[in-house]
Amino acid sequence: MQQTTDPTPTAAEPGWCDWHAGPSGTAVLIEAIEQSSGPGITRFACALCREQRGLVPYSEQR
Repeated sequence: MQQTTDPTPTAAEPGWCDWHAGPSGTAVLIEAIEQSSGPGITRFACALCREQRGLVPYSEQR
């Protein structure tokens, strides 16, 4: 079986919105939870979910 892979992306992959649990091209980081061991948790939200729920981007929280 022969596989062909094209390393050139055809379009930017969308981000993910954790609030509506779907793909989004406008998702930004809302929450970053650091843990002492293991990977931390990050949550992203799209523009519509941020507006509807009053979510503030992580970069503007500090």
